[in-house]
Amino acid sequence: MNTKNEVLALLDEVLSLHGRVLGTSPDTPLLGAVPELDSMAVVALISGMEERFGFAVADDEIEGTTFATLGSLVAFVDSKRAA
Repeated sequence: MNTKNEVLALLDEVLSLHGRVLGTSPDTPLLGAVPELDSMAVVALISGMEERFGFAVADDEIEGTTFATLGSLVAFVDSKRAA
């Protein structure tokens, strides 16, 4: 499974979207566009990424731009996996 599909699966699972985000493009807005993605959901999503992808996210790495679009979130996960 590629990173985009893994991130989509995690979003679907954590936010209980029931498949609504599947098939979206990298330009698809997330933060501010997906009502379920509130501050508590961001925390749950970060925990889910740490668990699923096996990396740690430091507090100073968390920015709104990371969650702006599907593409920015996938790029963040890819950069953390490569580190």
